[in-house]
Amino acid sequence: MNENVKKVVARILKDIQVEMSDEFDKNFERQAFFSEKWQRRKSPIRNEGRAILTDTGALRKSIGSRTTENSITFFTSLPYAAIHNDGGEIVVTKRMKRFFWHKYYEATGAFGRRKDGKLRKDKRNVRLDTEADFWMFMALKKAGSTIRIPRRRFLGTSPEVEKAVREIVEENLTEYFTIEYNIIRK
Repeated sequence: MNENVKKVVARILKDIQVEMSDEFDKNFERQAFFSEKWQRRKSPIRNEGRAILTDTGALRKSIGSRTTENSITFFTSLPYAAIHNDGGEIVVTKRMKRFFWHKYYEATGAFGRRKDGKLRKDKRNVRLDTEADFWMFMALKKAGSTIRIPRRRFLGTSPEVEKAVREIVEENLTEYFTIEYNIIRK
């Protein structure tokens, strides 16, 4: 390949990498895959005005990309990323049930109490009561039953991605041919 063409391809890939990294990150702010809104959470303990898929921010931070001489790949190495991006079902195991019971006891042990030992009737206890109910519901699921995780894409192809890539390629090629044309004219 001509050295100038290699430079143009490298610049195109770099521009795509920067633009799409930014757009995939913005999906977490939009709480949507471009225009495809993410389904709201059903869990009462996780709907308290918090963004979807951002409990710790690890999933958002894990998105990376790598380029070769003529391609670019976006990825995440987190094991749970695929179930969120593609959706699917998780089979409840005995180990999961133990974890759910642990979370239930953790939630019930955090209730605020008055000096006489009775539960306080404040917002925190109401929230903890909801949380404890959720964990008990999860713990009572039978081993072998399934939990459905809805598809909440944050990486992949879409018409918006294709349009952005096409614009970057056209812009870089126009710039390249304009410069080449001006060099030839001189």
